[in-house]
Amino acid sequence: MWYYAAHLTDFSIVMSFVAHESLAEKIAAHLAERIIKGELISGERIQEARVVEELQVSRGSVREALLLLESRHLVTIQPRRGAMVAELTVERVNSLYDVYEALLTLLATQVALQWTDENKMPLLNQAMKLQSPELKKDKFMFMLAGFDLMRAASDVINNPYLSTLLSDLQPAIQRTYALSIRFSQEGLERTIHFFAKVVELILARKADELPPLFREFSLYQRQLVLDAMAENPVPALD
Repeated sequence: MWYYAAHLTDFSIVMSFVAHESLAEKIAAHLAERIIKGELISGERIQEARVVEELQVSRGSVREALLLLESRHLVTIQPRRGAMVAELTVERVNSLYDVYEALLTLLATQVALQWTDENKMPLLNQAMKLQSPELKKDKFMFMLAGFDLMRAASDVINNPYLSTLLSDLQPAIQRTYALSIRFSQEGLERTIHFFAKVVELILARKADELPPLFREFSLYQRQLVLDAMAENPVPALD
């Protein structure tokens, strides 16, 4: 499972690594961050030789990194054409949000039914971090903190299958989520309110009120993404 963090200074602040993780994974994290931040845009070709030169790494490691990114829906590799940033289309955005909404709704409803006084504190602590005025000033760090809240929720129910599914989709949803908060400051404020409401309903064990809340937010979020896709050029995330 991939765990995202924000403390690396070399290749990336998107993913954290321990010593045994490969160079290819670090290269993949570096490129993933650039895609998520909008520095590499939809359909842009990723030139292996340029990555090799910029990072002073082997071509084999770069190719392995691109395969990792393809498995995470951030890169498309085509025969004889090479790698390019996976295109964002209306169909792909809607498909992604349909699946992710269903998974997050399942996660939240299970947490509402299963939390205990012993396991709820990490969830509450992470929810409090999202209300920090300092965090709101950094859109990218706020985005990462939101996914930390999701992981804290996953730890409550301890369902490795659901956690793996959410983790596999995380890079792709981070990309669209980052695009939406670059596009709209209102989107950031509404996201803060959404997280607070989710935690409120979970603690009240109002599981039946969570599906419509997630449905409403999913529709709003995906529309922000679609509106942002129509803007040209797409601004990079500060």
